[in-house]
Amino acid sequence: MTQSPSAAAPADLAHYDRTTIAFHWLTALLVVGLFALAEAWSFLPRGTSTRRLLQSLHISLGLVFAAVFVLRAVWRLSAGRRLPPAAGGWLRVASTGMHGLLYALMAAQIVLGFLFRWAQGEPFAFFGLFDVPTLIPIDREQRRFIGGLHDTVAWTIVVLALLHALAGLFHHYCMRDGVLRRMLSSR
Repeated sequence: MTQSPSAAAPADLAHYDRTTIAFHWLTALLVVGLFALAEAWSFLPRGTSTRRLLQSLHISLGLVFAAVFVLRAVWRLSAGRRLPPAAGGWLRVASTGMHGLLYALMAAQIVLGFLFRWAQGEPFAFFGLFDVPTLIPIDREQRRFIGGLHDTVAWTIVVLALLHALAGLFHHYCMRDGVLRRMLSSR
């Protein structure tokens, strides 16, 4: 059911707080960047300096992503602005399910990233500043399985994030209910 523009007025006025908005867009940027790095190095021969540089950058940004994800979750559960649902019925169920699934997959991807690196038997170097120690020794034979799962979850996140973005555009251009503007600056 499509809402009329006058019925959408309350959603137009509601915005998330600046911290929530910043976490959302930083998460989106990191997800796209991490995915692009992994896809880019797959075209390069193994052992080349460019491939190792992209992998090192991916690992460092993955650690940033892990920190941002934890901070975002803490912020959302504690101080983040809560807005009333923009829609009811199946749209609300779909929206809640999509957000929950994205959060679960991002958390799983972080864990898989750590497990995969530990299975490789190499330290995490954070932009060359310090190494993250191995907390759980992983059998190197599990490396291929964990790596495949890490890749599958990455593709799933990207596809769902694309659907999430398309849903935002659908709300903005078809439903005209102000949902997309909620995640933009409140100015």
